[in-house]
Amino acid sequence: MKRRTLLGAALAGAAVTPVLGAATARAADPGPSVSQTGNTLLDSQAIFFVSYDGLVNNNSFQKNGLLTYKGYQYAVWYTADRNAVVGRRVLGSSTWSTVKVGHTLRYNDSHNVISMGVSKVDGRLHLNMDSHSDGFTYVKSAAGLMDNPAGLSWTASRFGAPQSTLDGLALTSQFTYPQFVSMPDGKLQLSYRVGISGNGRNAIAEYNGTSWTNLGEWTSSTGTYTSEHGSSTVRNMYLHGIDYDRNGRLHSFFTWREQNGAVMCNGGGITNHDTGYVYSDDLGRTWRNNAGTAVGTTGGSDKVAVTDSGLVIDALNPDHSLMNQESQSTDSAGRPHAIISYVPGRFGQCTTNYVANRTANGRAFHVRKNASGTWQKTEIPVALGSSQRTKLALDKYNNAYAILPFGRIWGASAASGYTDWKVLFDASGLNAFGEVVIDESRIAQDNVLSVLYQVKSSGTTPSALRVIDFSLPA
Repeated sequence: MKRRTLLGAALAGAAVTPVLGAATARAADPGPSVSQTGNTLLDSQAIFFVSYDGLVNNNSFQKNGLLTYKGYQYAVWYTADRNAVVGRRVLGSSTWSTVKVGHTLRYNDSHNVISMGVSKVDGRLHLNMDSHSDGFTYVKSAAGLMDNPAGLSWTASRFGAPQSTLDGLALTSQFTYPQFVSMPDGKLQLSYRVGISGNGRNAIAEYNGTSWTNLGEWTSSTGTYTSEHGSSTVRNMYLHGIDYDRNGRLHSFFTWREQNGAVMCNGGGITNHDTGYVYSDDLGRTWRNNAGTAVGTTGGSDKVAVTDSGLVIDALNPDHSLMNQESQSTDSAGRPHAIISYVPGRFGQCTTNYVANRTANGRAFHVRKNASGTWQKTEIPVALGSSQRTKLALDKYNNAYAILPFGRIWGASAASGYTDWKVLFDASGLNAFGEVVIDESRIAQDNVLSVLYQVKSSGTTPSALRVIDFSLPA
């Protein structure tokens, strides 16, 4: 592997001066705004337990917990009696219809989310659920269900029996983080992790409308990483997302997590370090760094590794409680954007309790590639007040929206080069637990931002799960 270089060293500060033309925007384009249009109830008694500081019904790595397709919106969650359910509604309606899909949650583990995907090639809805470094449960709908929602009844009979494989394809006995990605040609991919935290590899399976194929792993867990405190030889790459842009390029931001705590200044921190970026122009087969150099092949012997050059676009050592699996998107020109968060150096150079330190001093940052091809980073000027993650959305004018813990929404305009971040919705009346899920697909379809959140509770007392809708600039 090639020598590791830190391309992002210049971005290590809290803010970067904007460059003119940082996004496609005209002077007449409106800036970011949200106007609440509805708040509907999915379940008055959804399952509630706090695990790994999060909830099983709304975790940032769900792709997707909420999605829109052909005029209907779909949501997935676990009920108080642990049943996995899928709900749907006509866009704009306040009434959801739900079906149980024949599976009950096994453990009180917030990793064991339900993720949805649509295979456009045959109109099926796919679900993958209930996994954390072990087996998974897979359910798919009848063909055509998503193409004719008004004409086909929404009943359990439209879904097949739960499976422990993908139609007979067994992937791994250590499966976590299912993320469905709709492909430009109408097929469907499933991104997942093989292995465990600190020692895992990312992999992809693909559905062609008839059967599943395992394309294999594309990241490596080996190689030596050395900080100023010590070294580690095993790790995993945590994805901030995996998304196709309108031109068919597949983008992924990520951070590394080391297995060996010796790389940290204090054992109470977290071993995440550096923000990296890779992309693929051949449907996830070949991965390239920011400069366009091939750094890995899915299913091949050469995989993306910490020792590869050109991966890091924002350098940060493991001493600042950098969060994994945050959020990403692409703008109308196909340029990648991400939200990352950590404790800036002005609050000290060594976090000793990542939950407490992030809650007290954590900040989110917007990282993006501008029109000139350089990377920029801007701090969103509000305290996180939480250890949890922020979601990112972009409207049709490329304005950016950060949906922070508790459902707070901040926005910045493309015209300003994303330097004018301001609060758009303070969420004070929601009483949301923390992390939220957004409908990444709905914005492009009807200009509405939908946010799924769960009301705060205590212990294991069930609480309401809701979807709040906001119209964006027309």
